Amino acid sequence: MRACIPILRMFNEKHAREFYLDYLGFKVRFEHRFSDDAPLYIGIYRGDCEIHLSEHHGDGSPGARIRIGVEDIESFHSSLDPAYKYARPDIHTQSWGMREVMIADPFGNTIVFCQDRI
Repeated sequence: MRACIPILRMFNEKHAREFYLDYLGFKVRFEHRFSDDAPLYIGIYRGDCEIHLSEHHGDGSPGARIRIGVEDIESFHSSLDPAYKYARPDIHTQSWGMREVMIADPFGNTIVFCQDRI
């Protein structure tokens, strides 16, 4: 098997691009619409991580939570664009030793970036 690719629901292309591309630093792998006025389905990636975002009804439910492993949580945290005004996450160390940065996207989904104990 290969890595799982989550599909997260989105409702606004502009806000999705600001959050996922500009703030989190993902890049676009592909974009698809059945027609010019159809909902957007977009694949994004950063490193080996891939996420799909969909405006299609039924593709994911708002309020999903996903976890993404990172090698160096400090480097990831410092890579977040400080100009983005809707999130200022901190690094938290959980009682079990994992270090995490938890960020809610504009659509109610939560992404937990995590590094195993060091």
